[in-house]
Amino acid sequence: MEKLFKKLHWLDFLVLGCVIAFFTYVFVQMSGNLNYHWRWEKIPNYIFKYHTGREEWFANVLLQGLIITIRVSIYASILALIFGVILGIARCSNNLVVRMLARTYLEILRNIPPLVVIFIFYFFLAEQLIQALSIENWSYKVAKMENNNIWEFFCGDMRRFPSLVSGVIVLALFESAFVGEIVRAGIQSIDRGQREAARSIGMSSFQEMRYIVLPQAMKKIMPPMANQFITLIKDSSIISLISVQELTYKTAELVSSTHMIFEAWLTTAAFYFVICFGLSLFFTKLERRT
Repeated sequence: MEKLFKKLHWLDFLVLGCVIAFFTYVFVQMSGNLNYHWRWEKIPNYIFKYHTGREEWFANVLLQGLIITIRVSIYASILALIFGVILGIARCSNNLVVRMLARTYLEILRNIPPLVVIFIFYFFLAEQLIQALSIENWSYKVAKMENNNIWEFFCGDMRRFPSLVSGVIVLALFESAFVGEIVRAGIQSIDRGQREAARSIGMSSFQEMRYIVLPQAMKKIMPPMANQFITLIKDSSIISLISVQELTYKTAELVSSTHMIFEAWLTTAAFYFVICFGLSLFFTKLERRT
């Protein structure tokens, strides 16, 4: 702690003082002009609550939404990574048609507002896919099963599994465009001499990409990829608009029923900050080690 204070400059203390003064001013204005009554003591009950009948603690509204947000973010990031790598490789393909199709997909998604993309993917792709694969009927059958603890652990309430699938697909397709550009930049950063050397010893294009290019590119794209994963967690709030009951959706429900506007949204902001900041520190340490 002493070393930390020694590193701080007087300007750091000035900035910190300004931030504290700003939030103090906002708090005073809200309490005075808006006549807002803070009810922070009720927020913990909406995170954890004690069930008197079962005599146990259970996750309440906000924690349920946080768990769903984490699930959606993990599954969507895996799909976005797979789709993004494919798109990134396609962007560097020697085939003009493949290269132009990949670029068209990337440019459209990067230049259309996320809200519009989410609705387009949801109504024209995710819902059609769920109906074609009969996912809704299957999920209700699993929900009625007695031993479905594994499914509930990985997917939550199976009655809402179709909405989870929709959110994951929509978010993954949207984020894959940005992942694809990161992969494309990583591939093109590899020196052409190494690729020519791979071809000179008889490697095919697939072997060249697998053994020479991608292993080196992955090391270079780790930092931006980590940043994109953190961005994906924040972007997951958008899928609340298609009724995926993640953290933002649950917070909106809580606000509409209790009118604890600032307490609920500030708690939600704190959840997002803790997750994203924690991941930022983790990826920074991982980057230094690798």
